[in-house]
Amino acid sequence: MVTEQKTPVVGSDAAAPGSFGVGVDKIRKRPDFLRAARALRQGTTGFHLQANPRGDGAGPTRVGFTCSKKVGNAVARNRAKRRLREVARRVLPEKGRPGWDYVLIGRAEVTASHDFEQMCRDLEWALGRVHAQA
Repeated sequence: MVTEQKTPVVGSDAAAPGSFGVGVDKIRKRPDFLRAARALRQGTTGFHLQANPRGDGAGPTRVGFTCSKKVGNAVARNRAKRRLREVARRVLPEKGRPGWDYVLIGRAEVTASHDFEQMCRDLEWALGRVHAQA
């Protein structure tokens, strides 16, 4: 009897942990988002960054995304979150610290249309600021 092995679909949420890069996972639980909201913060033109050092130091870097209805309708919110995910995918594997949680929050009418390369530079700058505060 031959058994087939299922392979994950590229780009799906069923992909292996660390889909944001080596050592970067998603935040999925509400209490983790709430802890990040009470921790360090840094605003940029295109988004707002919240960062929480978990204290375990050896754990993976984790990232979450959120956009309120102020950002716009569902189409605008989804577009903003897609852009934030890609910014995190490019920057966090190199600049994020192990054992930290990061939440990127979209801004109304800006996140979906702001220059993408500038958003990557803004995330690097914001990470430097919150790490210096810690």
